[in-house]
Amino acid sequence: MGEQYGQSKWQPAIYRILDANLDRAREGLRIIEEWCRFGLNSAAMAGECKEMRQELAKWHTQELREARDTPGDPGTELTHPKEEQRSGIEQLLQANLCRVEEALRVLEEYGKLYKPDMGMAFKQMRYRVYTLESSLLVYRRHQLLARSPLYLVTSASEQLFETVEAALQGGLTLVQYREKTADDALRLAYAQKLRQLCHHYGALFIMNDRVDLALAVDADGVHLGQQDVPIALARQLLGTQRLIGRSTTNQDEMQRAIAEGADYIGVGPVYETPTKAGKAAAGLEYVQYAAKNAAIPWFAIGGIDPNNVNDVLNAGAERVAIVRAIMQAEQPTLVTQYFLSQLTRVQTVRSLDGRIS
Repeated sequence: MGEQYGQSKWQPAIYRILDANLDRAREGLRIIEEWCRFGLNSAAMAGECKEMRQELAKWHTQELREARDTPGDPGTELTHPKEEQRSGIEQLLQANLCRVEEALRVLEEYGKLYKPDMGMAFKQMRYRVYTLESSLLVYRRHQLLARSPLYLVTSASEQLFETVEAALQGGLTLVQYREKTADDALRLAYAQKLRQLCHHYGALFIMNDRVDLALAVDADGVHLGQQDVPIALARQLLGTQRLIGRSTTNQDEMQRAIAEGADYIGVGPVYETPTKAGKAAAGLEYVQYAAKNAAIPWFAIGGIDPNNVNDVLNAGAERVAIVRAIMQAEQPTLVTQYFLSQLTRVQTVRSLDGRIS
């Protein structure tokens, strides 16, 4: 009898908790659903969000709604500065995923006091949201990679952050941090700052060579040279959510990288470059081969600048990676915009030619 009295005494509070968190979970899922639908054009992920919202609605009974007391809820006045601003889509999505996951955990625990099967239902839904979170991150990274025709690979510079930000302001959406001589402490600090900068502008951040540093700074991926760790090992360490790129200099290296599961490849060096001192240029012939045979995104790289970029594009490239032409530019924003305009023009022409043919 005492247990029943305790249950009835706290019943209004439990109902209000369930009502509030059902609302919170549904609202968060709707925000995520809208981005899946309109931002990613993913019917599957939008459908998963909608299905979970509908399931939440079935649990949101009139009995729980009638327990609501918004004027008497002290939580309506509580806020946090981070809730007032979002630095970009990634932060917006992460905030709402956390919101949904926390709400589902509350529903799982308090639901056990309401109906026997409610706790298990929301435990299972919470795992579905974890899966959605992983899928959302993978999908976004691959989609942004596919949409990125220009890839900035950094070189040592006293104006590193200013130059990268200027390029990002010009529309750049893919950055690789490459630093061959600095100690690890400095690399780590620079990588962390560059990652924050890239994500603020909605760009992907890739770490050169170092799988450990990519993990340490939560990079979007890693770029590996031919002498770096095997792609299979990098995938084992990084998981399926992050991107892995591989440099290739000839047809055999290209086919091997694709077979081993690279998400994208570098094709070059197209021209001789001090960045790859002592390495012979692969030439435009290799670009032509990649245009006909590469089944994954690829970037022509090596000595490409505003004077020769159109030769590279005419050889079949639709994506290029740039180092010195942006890193040493007096106006990185304008140079970035120039490269993007040429790349967009070529992609548009080829797309129209494909439709006509």
